[in-house]
Amino acid sequence: VDQLLRQSGTFAQHEKVVDTVMDNNAIEKERGITILAKNCAVEWKGTHINIVDTPGHADFGGEVERALSMVDGVVLLIDAQEGPMPQTRFVTKKALALGLKPIVVVNKVDKPGSRPDYVINAAFELFDKLGATEQQLDFPVVYASGLNGWASLTEGTEGEPWASDMSALFNTVLTHVPAHQGDPAAPLQLQISSLDYSTFVGRIGVGRITQGTLRPMMDVMICEGTPDEGGKTFKGRVNQVLTFHGLERVPATEAGPGEIVLINGMADIGIGVTVTSVDDPSPLPMLHVDEPTLTMNFCVNNSPLAGREGKYVTSRQIWDRLQKELQSNVALKVKESGEDGIFEVSGRGELHLTILLENMRREGYELAVSKPRVVFRQVGGDRHEPIEMVTADIEDQHQGGVMQALGARKGELVNMETDGRGRVRLEYRIPARGLIGFSNEFMNLTRGTGLISNIFDGYEAYKGEIEGRKNGVLISMDDGEIFTYALGKLDDRGRMFVKPNDPVYEGMIVGIHSRDNDLVVNATRTKQLTNFRV
Repeated sequence: VDQLLRQSGTFAQHEKVVDTVMDNNAIEKERGITILAKNCAVEWKGTHINIVDTPGHADFGGEVERALSMVDGVVLLIDAQEGPMPQTRFVTKKALALGLKPIVVVNKVDKPGSRPDYVINAAFELFDKLGATEQQLDFPVVYASGLNGWASLTEGTEGEPWASDMSALFNTVLTHVPAHQGDPAAPLQLQISSLDYSTFVGRIGVGRITQGTLRPMMDVMICEGTPDEGGKTFKGRVNQVLTFHGLERVPATEAGPGEIVLINGMADIGIGVTVTSVDDPSPLPMLHVDEPTLTMNFCVNNSPLAGREGKYVTSRQIWDRLQKELQSNVALKVKESGEDGIFEVSGRGELHLTILLENMRREGYELAVSKPRVVFRQVGGDRHEPIEMVTADIEDQHQGGVMQALGARKGELVNMETDGRGRVRLEYRIPARGLIGFSNEFMNLTRGTGLISNIFDGYEAYKGEIEGRKNGVLISMDDGEIFTYALGKLDDRGRMFVKPNDPVYEGMIVGIHSRDNDLVVNATRTKQLTNFRV
């Protein structure tokens, strides 16, 4: 996307452009992943092209499903060495189900070890498994190097650029992505796919106009779904209409079918609602996303160290923040438990809930959380649990240990491939509860060289008990501060969570024991000093 923005003339010649310009969230920059769907637009040969950058991870499926509702085609980016990953499978499945025809871009073809032919065949097999039509299987292929800023329709000489710029990708988009067909004279139909907020104008709705024409100061009807869904309807007035030009938001006097617009002036607008004509309302069905598979309890921090690290510590403040999150995070579910000050928060996976917790921590919220639990279902009187498809890319020498660990967590081997260069790819189907806390164990087993990713693969009958943690914990026996001297004495006891000068209290877990039992330790002990020794 960076190169498309540069080469379409979006930025001035003197303007300094940072890498991954669309990933402007602090956590996105740190983790190197896309979490929130973003919008921008470019001009190419007189055509206005809207670009929606979506996350690839299944944990952010709510963002993916909303973004796909705004587009007429998809550009599927696949690494020329790794091939399709589980994240690729998730986004592709959603796009194919909506009838979108993909353009496959094989990226990093100039990297040593790239294998574009293998990647194209793997993409074809993936599309076929996901039920693609004949038209979708006849997809165009573009070879590209995003880092060096070129794209080509044909393979070139190894070690040399295959093209001079990104024209091939732009032209492929113009050729294969159909222009949106909508009647500007028909009743207005605009579904809100995401929300933004401004301190000046309040809540901002973002969506694509399906039909009709939208103008500033226009009276509209906001419908929460179709009449069959029984949603509420209320009137409002569009204060301002903006469209995307590059990364900028530009006021517009009117916008027609196919345009992605931002509107403000309606305080109660929400995700999935349809903004339509007052005289002849034609609402669209509400957006539906997959149900959560993992839940955690968020509650007030009632430990002896409460109130030291955050500004917002009460149950009311935590509840209000979670309600605010629900306005834009459609894949999240929040409900009050039977106990005072404890809220059940359900999401699409560990990463989904981890990002929410990290955002709250950075905003100054202090809270306690429970261990994650999977969401079970009752099907025909039997208990069913979520199953994940796991892909592990590891070195040959670590294969035995990883397979043993996944087998102990009720994993079933589905496929195994070697690349002939000392690495092997394992595909497993495993209960979601078997993956909780597995990432650290996986990194230890592969000495940090392994890659693992997973995607939700449906519900199946309960697989039976999975053995819990093998290690006990280290528990502080006293209140006080941690001293380096005490930690030195505990090095051989296990892995510590705390560092020197950290406050601890009696009963606090300070580390993982190297054995299977719990151990009470003195982490606040100091070295005894006399006038004879120091």
